[in-house]
Amino acid sequence: MSKSIPRPPSSATLGTEQAPDGGARALRADAMAQLRRGLILDAARAAFFELGLEGASLREIARRAGYTPGAIYSYFASKEEIYAALLGESLLRLNAHVAEAPVAGSAVDRVNSKAGAFFDFYSDNPRDLDLGFYLFQGVRPLGLTRELDAQLNARLRATLQPTADALAEFGLDAAATEIEVTALFAHMVGLLVLIHTGRIRIFRQQAPQLLQRYLDQLTDRLQGR
Repeated sequence: MSKSIPRPPSSATLGTEQAPDGGARALRADAMAQLRRGLILDAARAAFFELGLEGASLREIARRAGYTPGAIYSYFASKEEIYAALLGESLLRLNAHVAEAPVAGSAVDRVNSKAGAFFDFYSDNPRDLDLGFYLFQGVRPLGLTRELDAQLNARLRATLQPTADALAEFGLDAAATEIEVTALFAHMVGLLVLIHTGRIRIFRQQAPQLLQRYLDQLTDRLQGR
């Protein structure tokens, strides 16, 4: 018995029959693009930590990712854009961590919860501290455009907003709140750098206890206004 040869689809049904395949191809292409982007970011992260932002060339990042430099340009225009993507993802994780911190209780509880979450994230993830504060080779930003730096600074500031909102509950106006959150931020970053560099051992102190002491003094002062 001979097998019948299937007829090709008519023009009326061609579009509907190929649409699912087209959608699947688009999904596969997107998945591959995300995979390649992730490989580039992983390679760049390792290169930045090992060589610094200035020392990690786009060619070196491409070599570690297994691509040509030209292929990387399909995803990122420069190594500064790669760095910004890494830092942006780090700040998203920080923001999520702070957002998950408890909000129940008094304003004192919320200040402790939100500020503590910010501090703990960087204490537990020192490489994110390197990314967030450009601690590869010195402490000043290197190589980022003004626009990228402004965007990333705004994201970092947003992670402090829950703490600022809790401080405002003590009746502070916007200017006073900004002063207090800035001072708190400076205190936390100072402690984090002491932990990160090991210099905290000079003073034979524990950073979490020092932060809590500062928060207790801060909230006691604000309550007594």
